[in-house]
Amino acid sequence: MKIFIIAEVGINHNGDIEVCKKLIDEAALAGCDAVKFQKRDVRLVYSEGFLSEPRESPWGKTQLAQKEGLEFGSDQYEIIDDYCRKKNIDWFASAWDLNSQNFLKDFGCKYNKIASPMLVHKELLEAVASEKKHTFVSTGMSSIDQIAEAIKIFRSHECSFELMHCVSTYPMREEDANLRVINSLRYQFNCDVCYSGHESGLAVSCAAAAFGITSLERHITLDRAMYGSDQSASLEPLGLKQLVGAVRKIEKSLGDGVKRVTKEESEVAKKLREHLPEQ
Repeated sequence: MKIFIIAEVGINHNGDIEVCKKLIDEAALAGCDAVKFQKRDVRLVYSEGFLSEPRESPWGKTQLAQKEGLEFGSDQYEIIDDYCRKKNIDWFASAWDLNSQNFLKDFGCKYNKIASPMLVHKELLEAVASEKKHTFVSTGMSSIDQIAEAIKIFRSHECSFELMHCVSTYPMREEDANLRVINSLRYQFNCDVCYSGHESGLAVSCAAAAFGITSLERHITLDRAMYGSDQSASLEPLGLKQLVGAVRKIEKSLGDGVKRVTKEESEVAKKLREHLPEQ
């Protein structure tokens, strides 16, 4: 089964639609199946007290200015929708509030995503599951009981989903990856499980591909030195291409688990065993 590879743009576009287009270009060029964004109604997700706090950014001196500077509106998402069609790559987004989920519904994306912080937002989960679109449910910072409650909601709506194992640190330490959780979640909940990586480098994501994941998500950036909290946990274009290439090779190499002697092996065996008595 082919692993569905998602390039997480998130907010790494830094509010610039031209940077966003370049990231979509790189995802399509690397052979990714989809690009993913994040959508927030800033005044619903954050308190007024938090938004009034000071924060230096390219957009101003408050948290509000920074958060609003990173958000795309209708005009930008219309451009994204059109541009992804031209590039023949799917797009979707994780909504962090009900207003944002309603906003995204108008674009008719094939998929939904539950971001890790939102896994406990039951009203949002109900709204997403009621759409009955295949949904990636991210499990970072969540307990088994919390995951189980989310699954109940999706199954009650008969909405297809897959759990997304991840560790919500940016960047994640390799020793925290705990990839065996992929098998644990699959066994406990009898569902597909995928992986969202926040680590630096490729090794952990390549290892995850060997665990039978159905999808793989990694943040992407044009340059890890760019402004933004997610940039350091992201892959630059060359790394993204290398990852996609490695994953496709891993898929081929896993096989079906049936031990057999290939035709080529038989020829080698004739040469290397010719000195032995016939078996």
